[in-house]
Amino acid sequence: MSSFPIFNIFLVTLVLLAKSNTLEEDTVNMLVILPKDNTYMFSIDRVKPAIEYALRTVKGNDSLLPGVTFSVTYQNSDCGNTALFNLVDTAVQLQKPDVILGPVCEYAAALVARLASHWNIPMVSAGALATGFTHKAEEYTHLTRVSPAYSKMGEMFLAMFKYHQWDRAMLLYSDDKLERNCYFTIEGVHQSFKEEGYTMNVQDFDETKHVDAEGIVHSIKSEGERGQSSERILVIMCASSDTVRNIMLAAHRQGMTNCNCVFFNIELFNSSTYGNGSWKRGDKYDLEAKKAYSSLQTVTLLRSVKPEFETFSIEVKRSVQKLILNDDDYVNMFVEGFHDAIILYALAFHEILKSGLSKKDGAKVVQQMWNRTYEGIAGPVSIDANGDRYGDFSVIAMTDPEAGTQEVIGDYYGLQGRFDMRSNVKLPWGHGRLKIDYPKTDQGNTCKSCGLGESAVTGIVVGAFLGTGLLMTFYFFRKKYRITIERRNRQDDIGKHRQLREDSIRSHFSAA
Repeated sequence: MSSFPIFNIFLVTLVLLAKSNTLEEDTVNMLVILPKDNTYMFSIDRVKPAIEYALRTVKGNDSLLPGVTFSVTYQNSDCGNTALFNLVDTAVQLQKPDVILGPVCEYAAALVARLASHWNIPMVSAGALATGFTHKAEEYTHLTRVSPAYSKMGEMFLAMFKYHQWDRAMLLYSDDKLERNCYFTIEGVHQSFKEEGYTMNVQDFDETKHVDAEGIVHSIKSEGERGQSSERILVIMCASSDTVRNIMLAAHRQGMTNCNCVFFNIELFNSSTYGNGSWKRGDKYDLEAKKAYSSLQTVTLLRSVKPEFETFSIEVKRSVQKLILNDDDYVNMFVEGFHDAIILYALAFHEILKSGLSKKDGAKVVQQMWNRTYEGIAGPVSIDANGDRYGDFSVIAMTDPEAGTQEVIGDYYGLQGRFDMRSNVKLPWGHGRLKIDYPKTDQGNTCKSCGLGESAVTGIVVGAFLGTGLLMTFYFFRKKYRITIERRNRQDDIGKHRQLREDSIRSHFSAA
């Protein structure tokens, strides 16, 4: 291969160094890399009002960063390689950023995080939630995550299982092979369980096609017949609310909500994107669904809202509505998270300046962001020593089967690693229902579908097949010689794009 690409990188590096050395210390250059496509709940248009709100808060605090201004540049991430290319474009055409916010999507975040670590630039994201990003020692050293990673939900389920003295689980999830939110979520649960020696079985399905709910439930029963009748079956699901409802209806029809079984539904991101999690739809199945949901618990992020949050929500909603984005999902985990990301960076930068360092000491800024607790827009935010936010979660269950009322029955506090049942609610289990507070014993239960078979799931070591250096070389080679890539018909483009993303980050989680 010609040496020109390497020479080009050398020249670009010199240019970037020259630009970096002429920057003013009283201006922080912030690059926000998020999708322009508003179908994403973390698009630029949806998150920008929260970022502006946070910047006004920082500016209004005279004791935090007096005299410091933020110059914000927004670039499209497109949840793929575009994120890396736009980062490099920004660095070449303008200057290297002092801090990067985003991306959210796993495959885009992997590429940007590698380059940010190489360039000594702090990267703060409300996404990049996959388990692979937990291992930061080599490639993701400058990544801080201000939303609870999927592994934190795994820790929550582990604490809950220990509290209730459960020991077996069935994991069901929807896998769209693209963003794979439920795939990465269940991976976090699976990894936590695997490390503790829990028995699991895993089954996935594709919601873009027909989901055979009856078949899924039948397979659970078949696996259960391999176990003992005294064992409880714990089914953890991640899917859209409509699919969860169909599975619960199928389980009820096959008698699985009347035996020693309990189902969990993971509600992602405190968002309406995955639908209405209620059993009620106003259709002919409502009565049956209400009975089925008496065996369903929903796990979601704990909502700890302070008065300021109401003002924040109103402002974000007003700004988003001006763009004619009329939906109910104005403020979600990502919108809150990017607000809190700016507050965290401002606090860390303030401490760096006090110690006589500068914004270019990226690694030092990152260290100041880790292992600390500060006040976010909705309440306290705690970042662990690995740069990941502790997760606080709530468990919602039906406490009045007649009325179908659902309430929070327990909370998990990640910083303390503690799961607490709420004392002011009447637990739904009794008279044949699951007894959650005592060790399991054989009660002569005739239900034969309450055990799970041995897991066929193994872990795969995180690999990075497509290194950042190779991508950069390819990028500059393309720029130098005007090579046109990925501009063919859309089908070819999607295939290549997906392959690049799959090579960018490898998961620990694989179903054999």
